[in-house]
Amino acid sequence: MIRSLTLAAAALSLSACAHASVPRHAALHDTEWKIVRIDGKPPASPRAAIRFMRDRLSATVGCNGQGGTWVIEQGKLVGGPYMSTMMYCEGLMDQERALADLLGAKPTVDVTRGTLTLRSKTHVIEARRVK
Repeated sequence: MIRSLTLAAAALSLSACAHASVPRHAALHDTEWKIVRIDGKPPASPRAAIRFMRDRLSATVGCNGQGGTWVIEQGKLVGGPYMSTMMYCEGLMDQERALADLLGAKPTVDVTRGTLTLRSKTHVIEARRVK
């Protein structure tokens, strides 16, 4: 009896650890999203996208690539440090800065009917799932 209780307690402990080590939002894991609006406006480039891999994300509005680690904590996207290429791209820099600022601000995450919304105090990005 004691051995059974000990084994049951060990199994519960291990399963609790397994869940604690997977803080990623299941709706984002291994997905790609086409950015359709940045602060209410269409992106300046049709290549604007966000991709969530197992523990890394990559994002672009069409010029520079940004990326880093990510987790979801209390409904917010927490990540970084984010790295970025540093090219100047005429007509894209305001949206490049908005994306960088948003990712660094721990935005809230909402996934509803194939739409991803990332929202900080100063920026909002909406994207449609493509993968």
